[in-house]
Amino acid sequence: MPVLTAQNQKGIEDVLYEKKLINSDQLSAIKFEHVNTGKNADQIIKERGYVSNEDYVKAFGEVYGIEYIKLAENKIDQKLLEIFPHAVAKRYNIVPFALDGDKLSLAMADPLDLQTIEFVERKTGYKVVPFISTIKELEHIIDEIGGKAIGEEISAALQEITATTLKIDESQGDLSSDESTIRDAPIARIVGMILETAVKIGASDVHLEPSEENTRLRYRVDGVLTEKRTLPKEMHDSIIARIKILAQMKIDEKRIPLDGRFKVQVGNTQTDLRVSTLPTIYGEKVVIRLLKEEGSIFTFKDLGMRGLSLKRFEEALLKPTGMILVTGPTGSGKTVTLASALAKLNTVRVNIVTLEDPVEIRVAGVNQVQVNPQAGLTFANGLRSFLRQDPNIIMVGEIRDSETAELAIQAALTGHLVLSTLHTNSSSGALPRLLDMGAESFLLASTVNVILAQRLVRKICSDCIEEYSPPPEIEEDIKNTLSSIETSKVLMSKDKVIADDMKKITSGKIKLFRGKGCEKCGKSGYRHRIGIFEVLEMSPKIAELTLDRKPADLIEKVAVEEGMLTLLQDGYLKVIEGITTLEEVMRVAKG
Repeated sequence: MPVLTAQNQKGIEDVLYEKKLINSDQLSAIKFEHVNTGKNADQIIKERGYVSNEDYVKAFGEVYGIEYIKLAENKIDQKLLEIFPHAVAKRYNIVPFALDGDKLSLAMADPLDLQTIEFVERKTGYKVVPFISTIKELEHIIDEIGGKAIGEEISAALQEITATTLKIDESQGDLSSDESTIRDAPIARIVGMILETAVKIGASDVHLEPSEENTRLRYRVDGVLTEKRTLPKEMHDSIIARIKILAQMKIDEKRIPLDGRFKVQVGNTQTDLRVSTLPTIYGEKVVIRLLKEEGSIFTFKDLGMRGLSLKRFEEALLKPTGMILVTGPTGSGKTVTLASALAKLNTVRVNIVTLEDPVEIRVAGVNQVQVNPQAGLTFANGLRSFLRQDPNIIMVGEIRDSETAELAIQAALTGHLVLSTLHTNSSSGALPRLLDMGAESFLLASTVNVILAQRLVRKICSDCIEEYSPPPEIEEDIKNTLSSIETSKVLMSKDKVIADDMKKITSGKIKLFRGKGCEKCGKSGYRHRIGIFEVLEMSPKIAELTLDRKPADLIEKVAVEEGMLTLLQDGYLKVIEGITTLEEVMRVAKG
């Protein structure tokens, strides 16, 4: 068994300083904290986040004389990945990637873990040569192994089900203990793997869809559904029954749609799962919505808002009274925008209350309430109660009816800042929508501060981005769409980013970008998402149009003249900057 010791007296902080990855002030801070707290330098560097995980791992390897391995750049023989079970690789964060005679090259998150090295040597009979790799890379490879492991579990479960020719009796309220014992282990593991994969790949929804011959498993990642695999038809009822048991739903009721919920924990991430079933001609279709217990709060710039749009939105947030509306279809990121706004507004001097369905993102220090229609707690009833709670800021998850709209407007009139959402396609469409709900035009004109419309587009993967020249007709379309910006003195004078983008367009041929597809983005060419926005400010001209009940297209025309970027324009600008692709913007912003 190898004995690993530091190759010299240098610490990891010294190596990072020599490589100019930390500066002298950071080096001094590390040494000072080490002396005063007794924490080792490794721990301090990790806590302070001075360097990336990859740089840290490389420096760690240099200190201890352990070679760094980038697994993505090495083709690993499938037979090596089968040397020990997936569960072992997952438990110890280890991946075998090369075999030379009796020497097994092993990528490890902690190559100083001599017990793990000894365990692998004992189990495999090979002499281990440890390499260091990042946890992220190891987990990616281990997840790929897990994807193959689910196939093995499916085969095992199918054999058991076929051998016992077991069927769920539709008249039966629950599984008998014998049936439960026979089926539970393989089916439970398959369901567990499906859910674990969903959490790890950042899926928002899981779809299990029966057809005549099999069951299709799909995940929605970054707003787009992708098919992962098909499952044998014989297993469908067993998998659905398992999910319904976890969600405390009636497994014998297959004739009507049902709803349920439960929680899972993967690593340190706890996720709330909402389960919905739908009877189809081939069996029950199940959709599982994943809601993280602790959602992410972003800055507006992280979300993709900037320039004049950001300035107008932030100015509206600073007003003590009035209404701020966020519009867009389901899944366009409205909840995250509102949560980020509340986090920015939240101080000890204000009382913030929210009414949501459901509470998806927890914001520390904010009083969040979930609607419960069965108990009589609707948006309208909850809003009435809120006004007796001495609030400064009220957030209503959605304005769905005339009663909620009227109460929200009254709250804004009586000295509160009200934030809410509407399901309209554009910011200018929100005002006619509220008028259709019965809101008075003069009240809207005096209470609405700003209306924000948004969509989410996938970002190009930074590891496989490439430049290309678009066809002439595409270039012409981009120039025509952005032509109003050139004549807008407001935008060109107040938004430097846009002014710089317009210079690129007018100076020569437009260059666009796309992702080729690589391992890190699952060959899709995209990773993560960003917003495109249009922010309509309630100016005197817009207020006058609202009073006269003018249509949405006229309101939009005036807003553009006053410096508003439309969703399509903001999307095209992000295309030119290489943030997203033309196809993504067309997918979400046109129509």
